[in-house]
Amino acid sequence: MLPGSIQISGETLSGAEIKDICESLRENTVRLLSLRGCQLSDRDFGRVCRGVSESHSLAQLNLNLGVVSSISRVKQLAEALKTNRSIQSLFLHGSPLTDAGLVFLNPALATHPSLVSLDLGDCMLGDEGINLICGLLPPEGAKSGDNIAGMLAVTVSSSRTLEVLDLEGTGLTNQSAEILLDMVENYPTCLRTLILAENSISPELQQQISDLLSEGEDEDENENEMRETEGRERTTWISQKNNEPVEHPAIRDSEC
Repeated sequence: MLPGSIQISGETLSGAEIKDICESLRENTVRLLSLRGCQLSDRDFGRVCRGVSESHSLAQLNLNLGVVSSISRVKQLAEALKTNRSIQSLFLHGSPLTDAGLVFLNPALATHPSLVSLDLGDCMLGDEGINLICGLLPPEGAKSGDNIAGMLAVTVSSSRTLEVLDLEGTGLTNQSAEILLDMVENYPTCLRTLILAENSISPELQQQISDLLSEGEDEDENENEMRETEGRERTTWISQKNNEPVEHPAIRDSEC
């Protein structure tokens, strides 16, 4: 039987339901497990984590909206991830991890062999958390002094479509701003707008980042203008060529 999915949202889970979930995990019949916004006891959360650690089929785990609600649960999840080898996507959006929680979770994330997608939005992370996340993406050949900036560059530059990034009021300081400045200055990115308002970042650093992003936008506009000019010249040349008289074979035959 092909692995299926268990998706429950915003419910209070009973012991019997947790037992069924754990059995499905151990039997490798679950590919997607989503307990988004669900309420369950600490004991039952531990049981789920043990099931996750034993599963070889689980590819997506969604614990969004406060399921991982304490440091003790973070530690249990970290232990499960150290053993699990199948999870590709982990969603913890809206969980009060804080930097302290990510310190416990980070080693398991860093050594997981299959994880490719990670959602840590609205997890109350600060500068230390950002540095830990960057550490999950070491660039090949980067110098040790450049590691943090290079890692963050990989994070943003990997997107070919991201043009606006809003980090307003996220508790960032000059330390993180300097990382962002290095990224914008030294790494290719499609990013054109970076919002850093309501953070403990100096106006000078914010202006430097804004100026660099504006330069990139101006370069894009110049390239677009050059392409448009070349397109118009090419169209004009084709039109002139098409205006040359062409002898029609059918007319020549009829005249003979």
